[in-house]
Amino acid sequence: MRNPRLFTDQPLTPGNQVVLKGNVAQHLGRVLRARAGDHIALFSGDGQEFAATVLTVSKREVTVDIGEAATPQTESPVYTALGLCLSKGDRFDWAIQKATELGVGAIAPLQSERVDFSIPPDRMEKRIAHWQQIAISACEQCGRVKVPSITPPQSLVSWVENVSAEQKWVLHCAEDTSASASAVTHGGPRDAALLIGPEGGLTDQEFAAASAEGFQLLQLGPRVLRTETAPAAALSVLSVFWGEMPS
Repeated sequence: MRNPRLFTDQPLTPGNQVVLKGNVAQHLGRVLRARAGDHIALFSGDGQEFAATVLTVSKREVTVDIGEAATPQTESPVYTALGLCLSKGDRFDWAIQKATELGVGAIAPLQSERVDFSIPPDRMEKRIAHWQQIAISACEQCGRVKVPSITPPQSLVSWVENVSAEQKWVLHCAEDTSASASAVTHGGPRDAALLIGPEGGLTDQEFAAASAEGFQLLQLGPRVLRTETAPAAALSVLSVFWGEMPS
């Protein structure tokens, strides 16, 4: 069984001691029942992972000794910005989790014409923190050492106008079925952008706005994917063409 992996926003330096507090300390002490002498791994999102040894455990704090640093090769060679239209319930949470596991670099929640709800302003900060924690937990589980950023929701048109990437793709059902995953260039670009619409899909005007900003049509077969399934499917297919996953 591998050692537990945990994220902390504190700087980590070999030879130093760090006092973990809050959710990290509670998870170590109460859930994992860590004891002095236990070995764990810590990462702070800078691309490195540190071996650590538990020194003391109390109700609210865990003190650890930071050991050797390593640089796991678990990050995608292509930095992918995902523009994902909002969805209700836990479907958006699920999409964030799976996109993180598949190596996405950043996630932008998007409002579009067919997103039929909004997040109250007084709940926005809490919702973003919730999404960020989902991404952190996914990184802890899958071995990543960089946590995707999650921005406040913005309009789809604003995102497609401002996102910058070597390759841009929009997942969309269209009558022209000639554009498919086979159109993706083999060998990954430095960075990419992927746009995925809401339940009901993008409107013609939204698709046109994306196309005007250089987004190319991407279709993944004859079936219509649910909004929470689409990110995982698209990122997996792109990873194969970019050489990260075996074909």
